[in-house]
Amino acid sequence: MCPVRNVLYWLALLPGIAFAETSLHEQIDALIDTKAKDLPRAEIADDAEFFRRANLDFAGVIPSAEQTLAFLADQTPVKREQAIDALLAGPRYAQTMRERFHIHIMERRGDSEHWLTWLEKSFEANKPWDHMAREIVRADFRDEPNRGAAFFYSKRLEKYGTNPIDYPGVTRDVGRMFLGIDLQCAQCHDHLIIDDYKQQDFHGIFSAISKLQLLRDAEYPGVEEQLMTAKQEFASVFDGEPHEVGPKLPGLDEVDLATFDKGEEYQQSPDRKTKTPGVPKFSPLDEFSKQIANAPPFASNIVNRVWFLMMGRGLVMPMDNFHSQNPASHPALLDLLATEFKSHGYDFKWLFREMALTETYQRSSRLPNGVDRVPGDRFVVAIERRLSAEQLLWSTLRAVGVKPDDAPLENVDEKDDSEEFVGLKQRFVDALGNDPKSPEREFSPSLKAALFVMNDDEVLKLLRRDDALPAKLAVESDDAKVANALFLNIFSRAASEADRSDVAKHLSGFKGRRAEGIAEITWAMLAGTEFVVNH
Repeated sequence: MCPVRNVLYWLALLPGIAFAETSLHEQIDALIDTKAKDLPRAEIADDAEFFRRANLDFAGVIPSAEQTLAFLADQTPVKREQAIDALLAGPRYAQTMRERFHIHIMERRGDSEHWLTWLEKSFEANKPWDHMAREIVRADFRDEPNRGAAFFYSKRLEKYGTNPIDYPGVTRDVGRMFLGIDLQCAQCHDHLIIDDYKQQDFHGIFSAISKLQLLRDAEYPGVEEQLMTAKQEFASVFDGEPHEVGPKLPGLDEVDLATFDKGEEYQQSPDRKTKTPGVPKFSPLDEFSKQIANAPPFASNIVNRVWFLMMGRGLVMPMDNFHSQNPASHPALLDLLATEFKSHGYDFKWLFREMALTETYQRSSRLPNGVDRVPGDRFVVAIERRLSAEQLLWSTLRAVGVKPDDAPLENVDEKDDSEEFVGLKQRFVDALGNDPKSPEREFSPSLKAALFVMNDDEVLKLLRRDDALPAKLAVESDDAKVANALFLNIFSRAASEADRSDVAKHLSGFKGRRAEGIAEITWAMLAGTEFVVNH
């Protein structure tokens, strides 16, 4: 525990005492220290571990060997802060956040160029989260720069075979993604276990979602709203007593329905000849978009999800279960993060930076000596997180050395001019990504993933290329130098004496076949746990 930091934090909360200069990252560490009490904690990660982790989080790829060597050699006291700032300002930041939030929000349901472009441009502009959420919730096809945001709805409204459109599923996802509440079990009655979740909460959202239809023949993802002229009727399966509710977000007042004379309901009447959708004067989605940031769990939900992305576990777990019977592991910290994020205009870069500057983020993933395990919800040891399929692809290409260091993180299926990597991204996603609609939240080694890295023809081809790392290192006769180069390029750290010994021993069995021996070591390292987690 850090007594000085602890005192600063609690003094900052006392009325009449101004400690505005106390940074959020210092306050975070103070609250983590207070909750951890006398628990053993990991040391601060060494430079190599920190630099790899930060690059994966903000650039979506491991650092190059040259970048790692430069960072390790830098003696500047504030080099970690400078590295974080450079990564947040770098060209890969927006691309990485596009990938991370696409996976997080869409849960591998599919891709849309318009949606991905909207996400990337939003992060390039550092668009506030409340603005992004409003654009997703409103899904206004007339808002040309932000049309792509409608993919959140449009993909979920697609029909599969003879199954009906899953309006209840879309309703559930609105609650989950924006408010951290899973109302699935409140569709037919008040939740039997969670007192906070009421049937009215589900149908208040459902009343608006059930009026949505996909835009047909549009070149972009889009939905249109049908007229809402009456409240949503519902009844509990237990007593059958009828109820009704208009558009309503949990924790907020019900929206009054607007009424119009017949023929006056539309701002823009639908035109069947031109297939132009109508625009109702009363739009429940518009009302929701105006209110969403005022719903009680809105700010807490997003900072909890960002905490998960950075620390490997949410303060509230499961993340879709915000309710009074499932308190946060650190309630004061969750409140602080939500309040500060909101007061800073929902600024993602500011929040990411403050979290990355904490000792909590910068701890090592190595357990303290003599300790077998510590509670994961105390954040005294860094939680290892699996790399996404995309991070593994970009990092594999960088480690093997077949893409330039400054190459953009693009969809190599479609945008690689050389067409050498056609289909590779989809192969990684198919083998390493979770099934559609399944959140990617925990590191779960699988036989499918292991076999992919070990046996996939396209991955193995990378190791046999003339411009790949094994071929480049084959001309080096010094086994120690080969080991150092392998570990810097693949694990972003220097090789230990034991590592150098293992490499030399292995290569001794490949007389006259040095490139093949180095390729085998490279293959084994890429398939190992040290490469596929952020440690």
